Amino acid sequence: MTASLVIEGVQAGSGAMQVLWGVDMQVDPGQTVLLLGANSAGKSTLLRTLIGLLPCTGGRIMLDDERIDKMRPDQRIKRGIAFMSELGVFPTLSIDENIALGGYFMPQAKIRQRREVLFELFPALAEKRRAAAASLSGGQRKMLGIAKVLISEPRLLLMDEPSSGLAPVFVKNVIDALRTAIGDGTSLLIAEQNIAFLDLADRGYLLDHGKVRVSGTRQELEASDAVRETYFGL
Repeated sequence: MTASLVIEGVQAGSGAMQVLWGVDMQVDPGQTVLLLGANSAGKSTLLRTLIGLLPCTGGRIMLDDERIDKMRPDQRIKRGIAFMSELGVFPTLSIDENIALGGYFMPQAKIRQRREVLFELFPALAEKRRAAAASLSGGQRKMLGIAKVLISEPRLLLMDEPSSGLAPVFVKNVIDALRTAIGDGTSLLIAEQNIAFLDLADRGYLLDHGKVRVSGTRQELEASDAVRETYFGL
């Protein structure tokens, strides 16, 4: 079952510095939502607040009508939230070990079953399953990061800058992989600077200095003057 996420008036920051100023946002069951914004807009802070790595100092976060903003990260994970950060994988661990780590709370038999399913989705990883993640290309590491978070069959997947450090051709590969791997069972919130990810989205938000500047469907964001100004200088 997919998850519904509602963010109401969320405030958060790092140390004494406040970064988010009353953010309102929603991810409906099965939706892919894109969170756009420049560097320092607050995208990573929001995702880290949603998973519980940073405290929510104001407002509330609801997952399927249950308030989760006071829960520990492990409690949120057990409710079906997964988080893919920019780092994504552990370079010294093998591909097998990285994927298994994503299923930390799962029985071993289930991990083995899900890993084989993911290797069918990502055959390039299957060919190197016992190799260290450090031996992979940048694009392959992103694929491994996706496989690592998908092993647990999350109901809500949070992704922080999946295109970071990638050449345009690999960005397309990541988008294609997400289209293939994300089924109807997962809601998705992607924080990105790369506007190419708008092709994946049902709707999106433009975050600017910790506040939502624009929200709407993919088509509405594509037509937005604020988005055009931010990304194209128009």
